[in-house]
Amino acid sequence: MLKWIDIPPVWFAGFLFAGWHIKTYASFGLVLDNSGVDLLAGIMVGAGVILIGLAVMAMRQRKTTIIPHKNPDALVTDGIFKRTRNPIYLGDTLILAGLFVLWGAMLSLALVPIFLWAIEKRFVLPEEDRLRRQFKADFARYAQKTRRWV
Repeated sequence: MLKWIDIPPVWFAGFLFAGWHIKTYASFGLVLDNSGVDLLAGIMVGAGVILIGLAVMAMRQRKTTIIPHKNPDALVTDGIFKRTRNPIYLGDTLILAGLFVLWGAMLSLALVPIFLWAIEKRFVLPEEDRLRRQFKADFARYAQKTRRWV
């Protein structure tokens, strides 16, 4: 049961709730309110959704899992994975930041780098270790050519 709770969407939801809570109960009047900011927020959320969609499509085409705790059946290095090794987590981060900007939650933005750090430690590093063991030289070449984030 814990394995199914310890997945990135649950962490995302937790950080989203924490950001909403900070915005609602501890904003100290630091709220951004500007229509240009809404456009920026929309672009961030939209870009995050697109990144996630492209990554899921690429992984489905290669018939490999998107579940972080499972061993993949293939090393996906094409499509969006040519630009970043972690497009889903990058998309999550953009959506989180975009929603905080949309809400005008300035203090909540401090959670974004903490989210990124937590996701990297909890999911990215173990996933990359699994890929390194399973795909050896292929993963080494891929990691050398493609950055972890951008």
